[in-house]
Amino acid sequence: MMNEQSFIEYCRNSGLSLTDKELQKFVQYYEILIKYNEITNLTSITAKEEVFLKHFYDSLTLLIYHQLSHGITLCDVGAGAGFPSIPLKIVRPDLKITIIDSLGKRIDFINYLVKMLDLKDVEAYHARAEDFAKQKRETFDVVTARAVARLNILSELCIPLVKVNGEFIAMKGQSGFEELQEANNAITTLGCKLATQYEFNLPEDAGKRFIFAFTKITKTPNKYPRNYGQIKNKPL
Repeated sequence: MMNEQSFIEYCRNSGLSLTDKELQKFVQYYEILIKYNEITNLTSITAKEEVFLKHFYDSLTLLIYHQLSHGITLCDVGAGAGFPSIPLKIVRPDLKITIIDSLGKRIDFINYLVKMLDLKDVEAYHARAEDFAKQKRETFDVVTARAVARLNILSELCIPLVKVNGEFIAMKGQSGFEELQEANNAITTLGCKLATQYEFNLPEDAGKRFIFAFTKITKTPNKYPRNYGQIKNKPL
């Protein structure tokens, strides 16, 4: 199972060299998460080895497989307990992070976590993605999401937030390829095209993962995103 030492080694072998200070932030993140989880249900994964593998390392695969430019603005849609954005921020403090989640208790946790880990340039909003897009339409260099919804639904929640020439990056589990086929029309309609895709297995037989990086090539038509009921009931 993955402990702190094997976490460092897996990261190093994948091209990410963590400093002692960064590792300490991950340890502190775990401790805060578990303590907070006793009061507010944030995650069903609580064993230390599993959190380091299935939350922390899994989040960092975005950096391992895909290159993010220095100092970009990144919006994490439906971040839950901060995945993938907080692990990304720990390793890449240059990133300017915006987190949105529809549950206020998760945003309360994120704000507390950010304060305790002394992270700068992180803003967290209690909002639905389709409402947030009305204020922040096409303002982010990168919009990402992990384990939020199927890709044909997720696309309409995320792509309206991406700048033209920016990226929408979806982190998916083993149904990823099937979801990609299903989402072809949505991706095109909303102004994106698939630029790169990565398929890999997490260490220790923890499952198959896909990362899809889409480039925004044209503005999203103004009628999108629709309200969530329409998005869910009639995906593009």
